[in-house]
Amino acid sequence: MKYKILFSACLLSVCLGVKAQQAYMIDQQAAVFYPADYDAAAHLPSPIFLQELVPQGQVPENWKIRPVYSTENGKSVATLTVGADDDLYGTGEVTGELRRNGKEVIFWNKDNYGYFANEGKNLYQSHPWVLGLRKDGTAYGIIADNTWKGSCTTNQQIKFTFESPAFRVIVIEGKDSKEVLKELGKLSGTMELPPLWALGFQQCRYSYFPDTRVKEIIDSLRIERFPCDAVWMDIDYMDQFKVFTFDPKTFPNPKELQDYAHAKNMKCVYMIDPGVKVEDGYFVYDQGNAANYFVKDAKGDNFQGRVWPGQCNFPDYTRPEVRTWWSGLTRDYMLKGVDGLWNDMNDPSVFEGVDGTMSVDAWHMGGESYPQASHLRYHNLYGTFMIQASRQGMLWAKPNNRPFVLSRSNFLGGQRYGATWNGDNMSSWEHLLLSIPMTLNLSLSGQPFNGPDMGGFGADTDPELLAHWYATGIYFPFARNHNAKGCIDQEPWLFGKKVEDVCRTAVERRYKLMPYIYTLFHEASINGMPIMRPIFMADEKDTNLRSEQRVYMLGNDLMIIPRWAKNPAIPTGDWDIIQFEEKDDLYQAFVALRPGAIVPLTEVAQSTSELDMNTLTLLVNPDENGQASGTLYQDAGDGFEYKTGSYAIYEIKASTEDGMVKVSLNQTEGKLQAPQKRIRIGIVADGKTTYSEYKDGMEISLKNVKEKEKSINTAKLKWSAIDPAKEPSTQEKLRIQMEKMQKSGQAMEW
Repeated sequence: MKYKILFSACLLSVCLGVKAQQAYMIDQQAAVFYPADYDAAAHLPSPIFLQELVPQGQVPENWKIRPVYSTENGKSVATLTVGADDDLYGTGEVTGELRRNGKEVIFWNKDNYGYFANEGKNLYQSHPWVLGLRKDGTAYGIIADNTWKGSCTTNQQIKFTFESPAFRVIVIEGKDSKEVLKELGKLSGTMELPPLWALGFQQCRYSYFPDTRVKEIIDSLRIERFPCDAVWMDIDYMDQFKVFTFDPKTFPNPKELQDYAHAKNMKCVYMIDPGVKVEDGYFVYDQGNAANYFVKDAKGDNFQGRVWPGQCNFPDYTRPEVRTWWSGLTRDYMLKGVDGLWNDMNDPSVFEGVDGTMSVDAWHMGGESYPQASHLRYHNLYGTFMIQASRQGMLWAKPNNRPFVLSRSNFLGGQRYGATWNGDNMSSWEHLLLSIPMTLNLSLSGQPFNGPDMGGFGADTDPELLAHWYATGIYFPFARNHNAKGCIDQEPWLFGKKVEDVCRTAVERRYKLMPYIYTLFHEASINGMPIMRPIFMADEKDTNLRSEQRVYMLGNDLMIIPRWAKNPAIPTGDWDIIQFEEKDDLYQAFVALRPGAIVPLTEVAQSTSELDMNTLTLLVNPDENGQASGTLYQDAGDGFEYKTGSYAIYEIKASTEDGMVKVSLNQTEGKLQAPQKRIRIGIVADGKTTYSEYKDGMEISLKNVKEKEKSINTAKLKWSAIDPAKEPSTQEKLRIQMEKMQKSGQAMEW
């Protein structure tokens, strides 16, 4: 394979060494454009794509979007002119509005606490990608195939600028955004199907220690009947913050802790950073130093920078032998009592480094298909290479379990290796509101498994904020409560019965929806479609939905309307709000079912391992013809047997005849012979849900419910009295937190 890639790079260097710009179709919907002075060796192999792009014919003359190449101040530039009234999205992990028109994004992964630095223009991940939507609903996607330091401005002229040799651009055309995103998934790959437990609720903080404290949290979750699948350990579990170690006093027996958690149907996830403490006698440093595995500085010595353990060296993950070494360390570590991995600080973060990272002249040795090059080229890939190695080590340790690795840093295409979270956000209403467009745009950039820290990481949360964050964010692809040292404890049961009940109700909704959520994750693993979607995807020709960034969709069939999002733009049609609980607490988001849709639910449980996926409630919202449809995916929830056919996909259909709604399940794919189903219907109409009795089998009927309302009248909804605009700003929350910590003499470690 490596010789094929090298030959391809050499061939492109020769073939494209001409003055005329070259362009080819690489698929029916995608074209690649090369500048005349394209330097293949500076860009290939591309980490974005599953395989090197192969010409499949000439680009049609009527192809709408083509780049114009130029140079500015020694930098390579590609400019693409789009429609003046096009709406732009994507651009990866970004702050600000959902609609990206008139924005600047910097492609330089950065440890950016609170998103304060550089006005939040560069965060922990880079995705040189823009999704465009025309007024007629047709769409396009633009990829700048470049890993070097760069930027993008999004006006009528989309402009990519990089500190690199000239680079190629790929343009995708589609009839709508869904078609474009599926093509992106086809070219760059899709996420692997995660274990079911990773979709459950996650409890974390910086930090739970010692191990007795971890057990207390596990016990509290179960005593409080608070559904949860995993507890997470930040760096304080380590011996002096040295990676791949456990503190012998506070975590003397991680395997015993894992057994304790497993007995209560919970997993243990631990953090691993890339920085290796420079210390003779420390086995990771000794191995890496002896084998010359670390990134070099401009003088050829090991690059050294300070992070949590003190002075550290950093593995050169561009080298395959270093990734293999790291995978081996991960394998041995996993077997000590670890279920999942959390790769942090892999931007990479260096405390006193220029712009908080390695020097741009630090040197990576590469290997196989990747050439030697400076950090300027490989900086944005550092986290991606790290989680690639972590994932491989997890597979070596537990070949019959699906790996789950969460990363702070990533790059376009890195969705193939792990999930991501949105870094060090703040406990503020601004950041709660910001979390929706941020998660949506990252989802529209090929990274469907992502989400923020619920409740906020930095600064103290408050009861109202925490309750609303749970009620709003529990439907995000990744759902985890996490907060920082120096901040008050953030477990919901510490804020009184009202807040605890609100948060528990929200989490219980997630577990009830798990059959539907797992089906969405399977879809994402197949075709790259986002799990969480902007509301404009409900009707891409309705331009009134293009800027709505408070309301969002969970898959294709559910609309989530936060309780504080007054006067939202919502799609037309007979969407109906689902009644989950008998009593309304005035915090839970309105969840509306699309007309003509069926969504499968199950009964609540304390962990995903306890869910009965064969006892189902089928929520139905018949369309104007009395029909509805949905899909259900099932497998073992872990392992890889599904890849050889041990799964089941059910087509769920409803029809109405003589006033009766008849619903049936029919297995259309897979060899899995699931136990007999126990099902009931829930007909959703006018904000109420009418249920049948449970019945064994694959077919059930219920008398239809006559509707009075043919659309959601938002003026009649009971909204929260809270006004997010009047709540303290993020800057104010930070100021209060800093004063609190200074008075108490606490170090601001975050």
